[in-house]
This record gives sequence, C-alpha cells and structure tokens, in this order.
Amino acid sequence: MTLLDAPKFDEAREKRRKVYFSSTVACLLVLFVVWWFVAGRPVDWPWNWNNYLFGRSTVNKFLTSVEKNDLQTAYGIWIHDKNWQQHPTQSGAYPFSRFQQDWSSTSPDNEYGVIQSHQIALAGRYGNGILVAILMNGRKSKALNLEYDPKTSTLDFAPPGVELYLGP
Repeated sequence: MTLLDAPKFDEAREKRRKVYFSSTVACLLVLFVVWWFVAGRPVDWPWNWNNYLFGRSTVNKFLTSVEKNDLQTAYGIWIHDKNWQQHPTQSGAYPFSRFQQDWSSTSPDNEYGVIQSHQIALAGRYGNGILVAILMNGRKSKALNLEYDPKTSTLDFAPPGVELYLGP
C-alpha cells in the first residue's frame, strides 16, 4: 500500500457515525430543556439554573415544615444546620425564639395566619441570591418574598422594599 492509496469508502460506517452524532446532539438538547424546566424555567444563564433549583427546593422544604408546625426542622432549614440544637448559641442574629414568634401558627406577627398551603409563584435573581415569591393559603396577592443564598444555602427575608412583581 502506497501513500496515495486511499482506504475503501465504507458507506455503512459513515451512516452509523452520522446517526450516533445526531442522536447524541438530540439527547443533549432534550436533557438541556428538561434541566431548564426542572429549574423552574429561569431567564438566566444555564450555569445559574442549579441555584434556582436548589433555592426553590429549600423554600419548598422549609414551608412544608412550617405547614406541619415542625418549627425545629424549619429553623434547621432556615439556617442550613440540621444539628442546630447541639449548639443553639451559634444561630446568629435570628435566634429560635424570634423565629417562633415569626412563624408559629399562633403568632400575632404572622400576617398570613396559620400557614396551610403555599405555592411558589416566581423566582428571580437578586444580587448574588435568589428571591422567591410565595403565595400563602391560596392568596393571589401579597406574596411572601424570601431570599435564598446559594453560597451558604440559608434563607432570609427579602430586604425591605424588594419584591418580585407578580403582575396585576
């Protein structure tokens, strides 16, 4: 065989290669779209979609615990420390006693009353965090806005005057 002798063209092999390539591209595209839907259809760069996914999931777990009136678990989710009862003095600026006043079903500070249901209406970026708007107890207005910090995985109230616009 000399340098100028070309190998025989294999049509079946070329067709198989094209099918593999096109099916791989189609599969990656489907996975990309599914990831976008699971993350909540954020209007953001794809490398931020996991922040939306984890933020919505954390808020959902937190509010499910509040609905069950399991405030110890809810507080652990809020400060991202399951074992917070082992070291209650490290809870920072938002101690458990204040948390109970804000989130208890009998609390006078809770303007939503007993929290029985919730629906995550919208999530959007705010600074380095994710702002999540939640409609409580079937309300259609006056959403509760919580901020999820992706670096520390903690929750916090939205800053005063900052809320997501849900429309008319």
